[in-house]
Amino acid sequence: MKFSKGVQDGLPIGLGYFAVSFSFGIAGSKLLSWPLVTFISMTNLTSAGQFAGLQIMADAAGTFIEMAIATFFINLRYSLMAISLSQKVAPNFGTFKRLLLATGITDEIYALAVSQAEPVTARYFAGLMVLPYIGWSSGTLCGAVCGEILPAVVTNALGVALYGMFVAIVVPQMKAHRPTLIAVLIAIACSCAFRYVPALSGVTVGFAIIICALVASLLGAALFPVKDDEDDTPDGQAGAQPASVQSAGVQPAGGQPSGAQPAGECRQRKEGT
Repeated sequence: MKFSKGVQDGLPIGLGYFAVSFSFGIAGSKLLSWPLVTFISMTNLTSAGQFAGLQIMADAAGTFIEMAIATFFINLRYSLMAISLSQKVAPNFGTFKRLLLATGITDEIYALAVSQAEPVTARYFAGLMVLPYIGWSSGTLCGAVCGEILPAVVTNALGVALYGMFVAIVVPQMKAHRPTLIAVLIAIACSCAFRYVPALSGVTVGFAIIICALVASLLGAALFPVKDDEDDTPDGQAGAQPASVQSAGVQPAGGQPSGAQPAGECRQRKEGT
């Protein structure tokens, strides 16, 4: 798989990342200068983790420990993606290359890479992450610069795009998948509790994000456990032969071929003739 093929496949992702990171640049310009905001996106490629970090920065009581723990749990899914993708890469995709290109693993890049029919090479994966990285960094740069020169009314209006992005990501999953809906409602309930319950209002934003994510994930896993394929087999059908096997008359283990007549019956027919 060639580098140019990866660049071609990564073009749509890069265009989408530009729009999303523009909102991040707008939001970050309210707290940091545009070079620092751009530097965050150049050293991180995680939208949810970066937005959570901004929230913790905006909180006067936020700490680096909260930021580290929050981003760790938010980005923990990338470790699972990396394990899955490691089964798909080419044999010459060595350890050093994996460590170097691991920063480019995102939801969209992983989905494209793992869907390839051929083993993923280092050149293809490098090409796949180039335009998304450029789109994410340049979009942040443009958003941060615009956030410093445009009036506050305009930047506040553009900041709404951030919430629209999360709505566009979460709502379709909530409609199609009931466990996702329950998990989101649990997270919303926990967030409201930290906001309006006096006993919990003293918890900082960073730890509130961590607790909400953990509680929603654990309750969702407990209420809707993932079943094995064997558990989905109806009772009494575990040993059933496929229709193609039955129609072909293939002999099941310990029995006669499907549709075969007993030997005694065949003998009686021959004697009658």
